[in-house]
Amino acid sequence: MNEINQTVTEADLHAYTDGRLPEQARARIEAWLNDNPDDAAKVAEWSTQNAEIRSLFAPYERSADGDAALVTGSRQPANWPKRLAAAAVVIAVFGLGAVSGHYGSTLFEKPDLQLTELETLPNEARNAFLIYAGEVRHPVEVFADEEAHLATWLGKRLAIQNLRVPNLQELGFKLVGGRLLPVDGRPGAMFMYEDQAGERLTVLVGRNANNGSTSFRFASSGNVETFYWIDGELGYAVTGEVSRDVLRKVAEECYRQFPS
Repeated sequence: MNEINQTVTEADLHAYTDGRLPEQARARIEAWLNDNPDDAAKVAEWSTQNAEIRSLFAPYERSADGDAALVTGSRQPANWPKRLAAAAVVIAVFGLGAVSGHYGSTLFEKPDLQLTELETLPNEARNAFLIYAGEVRHPVEVFADEEAHLATWLGKRLAIQNLRVPNLQELGFKLVGGRLLPVDGRPGAMFMYEDQAGERLTVLVGRNANNGSTSFRFASSGNVETFYWIDGELGYAVTGEVSRDVLRKVAEECYRQFPS
């Protein structure tokens, strides 16, 4: 293993997985992967998750005239996907490539963007789930019987016009209620749901005016799974001790219903 290959970072591996590297850089990463089977396994897993997420959001894929203006950086890889949704989630320009996977690099990110900038959302979503999902009497501040008030109140606090509380009844989850809570030091919203067996999951919404990226990712911690996406200034996270398949379906439904 040579000294050049020893400089490979996790960010390099994500860039390789997402097809954002020139041929010479790809050759360097491939040499590293040949010598490091653990990293090769990570890249294979991320590639699979990229494909799963791309398939999940394929029904919303479309392009718009203004998409080209959304690309940052001087080089646009030829395999990034098209614009992901009518709302505002950008997936691509002119038929460009794969959506970022588990802790993958963000779409259209600046070259010097560090992954740590995006880890606050899943961490806070997981912490909120662990703290409140087990509460019996006070899991939320406003219960489901005041859903309209809940949406208006949290929408004002987060400066989101026409905030909707996602309806997940078709997926077997009814609304318990919601609460205001801090997300990265700013007002955030949490909605809680439960199924007939009492299994709960939470949906977190946060705002960060400094964020300019778009991403779709999974994060795991023990039995707790989080699927989260960042859409301009807003971040969303669905968290629960449920299968990834259930989590994906819930995230897809939330994505459909949240305002753009």
